[in-house]
Amino acid sequence: MDYLRTLGSAAVSSLVQKSGLTLPFSLGNKVTSFEGKTIWSLYDGTKRDDGSAVSIFEFEANTPAKKNLLPLAKNAVRKLRTVRHPDVLKFMDAVETDTSIHILTERVRPLGPAIREWQTKGAQEREAWLVWGLHRVSVALAFLNESASSTHGNVRVDSIFISSSGEWKLGGFDVLSNPKDDAAVLYNLGGMLPDASTYSSPEVKKGGFSALKELPPSAADAYGLGLLIHFAFNPNQGPPATAQPPHPPPTAASRGAIPTSIFPAYKKLLNPNPKARLSPAHFLELGMSQTAGDGSGFFANNQLVKVCTGLDNFNVASEGEKASLLKTLKESANSFPAEFASYKVLPALISALEFGGASAATILPLVLQFGKNVPPEDYPDVILTHLVKLYASPDRGTRMALLDHLPEYADKLDKKTVVDKIWPNLQTGFTDTVALIREATVKSIILLSDKFNERIINNDLLRHLARMQADPEASIRTNTCILIGRLGPSLGYNTKKKVLVPAFARALKDPFVHARVAGLMAFMATLECFDVEDIATKVIPSMAFTMIDKEKLVRDQAFKAMELFMKKLEEHAATMPETAAPETEILPGGALVLNGASPNTLVNTAAGAAGALAGWAISSLGKKLAAGDLQTTMASAAGAAIDRPTSAPAPLGANGGLSGNLPGTSIPFATPAQPPLTPNFTSPGGVPTRSLTTGGSTSRSKGMQLGATKVPTSIASIPDWAEEAAAEVETSPGTNPWGNDDLMDVNADEDDWSAFETAPAPNTQASGLGFGAIASTPAVEPWSPPAPAKSGSSNEWGSPRATLAPKPSRTSSSSRVSAPSPLTSPRPSSIIRSPTPSDSGRGDAATPASTTHSTLGMSKEEKAAEMARRKEERRQRIAALKEQKKHAGESKT
Repeated sequence: MDYLRTLGSAAVSSLVQKSGLTLPFSLGNKVTSFEGKTIWSLYDGTKRDDGSAVSIFEFEANTPAKKNLLPLAKNAVRKLRTVRHPDVLKFMDAVETDTSIHILTERVRPLGPAIREWQTKGAQEREAWLVWGLHRVSVALAFLNESASSTHGNVRVDSIFISSSGEWKLGGFDVLSNPKDDAAVLYNLGGMLPDASTYSSPEVKKGGFSALKELPPSAADAYGLGLLIHFAFNPNQGPPATAQPPHPPPTAASRGAIPTSIFPAYKKLLNPNPKARLSPAHFLELGMSQTAGDGSGFFANNQLVKVCTGLDNFNVASEGEKASLLKTLKESANSFPAEFASYKVLPALISALEFGGASAATILPLVLQFGKNVPPEDYPDVILTHLVKLYASPDRGTRMALLDHLPEYADKLDKKTVVDKIWPNLQTGFTDTVALIREATVKSIILLSDKFNERIINNDLLRHLARMQADPEASIRTNTCILIGRLGPSLGYNTKKKVLVPAFARALKDPFVHARVAGLMAFMATLECFDVEDIATKVIPSMAFTMIDKEKLVRDQAFKAMELFMKKLEEHAATMPETAAPETEILPGGALVLNGASPNTLVNTAAGAAGALAGWAISSLGKKLAAGDLQTTMASAAGAAIDRPTSAPAPLGANGGLSGNLPGTSIPFATPAQPPLTPNFTSPGGVPTRSLTTGGSTSRSKGMQLGATKVPTSIASIPDWAEEAAAEVETSPGTNPWGNDDLMDVNADEDDWSAFETAPAPNTQASGLGFGAIASTPAVEPWSPPAPAKSGSSNEWGSPRATLAPKPSRTSSSSRVSAPSPLTSPRPSSIIRSPTPSDSGRGDAATPASTTHSTLGMSKEEKAAEMARRKEERRQRIAALKEQKKHAGESKT
């Protein structure tokens, strides 16, 4: 059997081998300091069924001399089995054979070495500990003498042991006897004890142990108690002089370290006359009394004695007595022996806490305070087991106490305990009707979050926190946001993307100012949890409005948060390529130049940005059209395919207009000057359509789809015939591209500036939808006055294949095409008048454009007159349109 290798005694091994017994323990190390003091050998051991620590007293009758002591060993086993008392050594089991006895008891250690260890401590602390120990021994002797009517007969230092709680336990029951017992060994074999004469009372030394049979049971034990007091306080001295005949009374000089309060009673215990000797019971009564005058109350005034008495009677004590005891424990906790605090006071407090002996808010702090001295390996069993059970208590005071002191024991909890036992009860606090419980529950989560499993932290917990963000209490909403921010890095990847931004954005809209600040700080704390795409598209937009919050505290925090996220975006943008466009869409000549600025130049003002945008469309068009494209005519048949880059906007559709806007703006693209349009109002419903063709040519060339990408809603009902070319461009190559004088008549309220004439549209061949064939003329200088149209060809509008030959007035690396906007002055070109209702009866006949005079060189008065004339002309066209609609409606009816 393998366990025999751990046995410390050869006799035990021999016993097991011969008898075949299965021992209930395993022997450990021998306690050498106890060897030779009694008939027993002491071993540390382990109980086999549960592995708990025990002590084993071994007796071996392996010699004739020891065989004579076997009756004493058997008497000790018999008496320990039957005598049960809190201050008596706790018996657990025994194994007996003909030649050996093994007694299994609670784990203890001898008193003698412990007294020597206490010699190094303070006199007052040492005295309190010794008095407390003597009190426990006195209680045990009083029980044996009075209740059991027995004589211990072996009271000495080596018969007393210290338990794991630091309490003194009475043992050495080798000669414990009742005078009425026929099997009593004290009166016949008492002299066989080691050093029996040293500890014997005067009457025993005179008449032997048989003399005790006629005396009170306490006579011999009282004398032994007196000698014990002397050896406890004076461990380095020999027996007192009164122990030897003629037994003189102790003198003050022989007192040594014995307290003056105990010395009078000590002398009475050593009285040579057994009938006048003070009994242990009277000694105990004298020590607990506070009204017997001098020499009394030495037990009652002892701090440890008072604490033990109070703890023993705690459940039956009044509320006032409980409060007084708890106050004493709190004030004297640091002065208690470590063993006493951890294994005596602490279990009593936990029992009171578990069974409702007092307020949890008062007891729990003491439990944790005394628990600091518990060894780490014992902490789960001594402290945590009981605290975990308290989470199931419905008492709010208990729950608040547990949560308030959670930082003191949270790190000692293991993951399984938290998930299986604490979390199921803890989560009920989120829905408690008391706000303090809800808030304490939220605050406690961060201490336990590292012990939650994935399901709890990514599912169950977040559901509760979502409800907490709508709590009526502002502080709970704020702390919930803070908690989510601290939990952010530990959440799963998908959970981060789904939860963090909505949760923090919700906090930013909270009416409580500190909740909004917490939301911003949570965003900042979880910076690394967001991808750059999320930062640009979700985080920054969610935070932007807080920069104009009504509270300066929020605004300041918002700007700090924005700066932090912008810095991360800038760092990421610095690592990105300059463009992600395919090679087929890269503009000729390299990067786009904004109004003559270099690609790395950024504008810093609104005016600079406006100027840059004014030239953006011009330069982009000029660089996009290849040289060969500039020499072709703009014509396309209906349904003809157009080469379009993927980034180009979709064509307008039914009305045949070629439209497009500057990306990101409402500024329409500009086109080179073109001949006037020939209107044809043959489309259904009277809605005019237009097409641009060269004179009768059927050849096709590439076309550029330009103009607005959206059709104004008004077109479907009443076409915008107020659309006109606003004015001529009056600038020269060195002038401001936005114009230097008045651009429009501010009084022309009816004017519609939502659209302008655009580049020629592809020819639409559908029946009833085309205008007449219109040939384009050579492009003119965009910054020069309009040139007259040429004639003399088969078509009055020019040759069938007129080409566009741009002649930019500004020197640049590529051709530039102007881009007018509603805010800019039109360039000098042939102004193309939109068809009016008065033209409706002309069919496909070509109609020359109305004469429009340039305002270049006009005085202010002339310009005003010209603008008034144009206004009147537009008013008349609109009136005609309304009249036409009216007649059309009457004819249908």
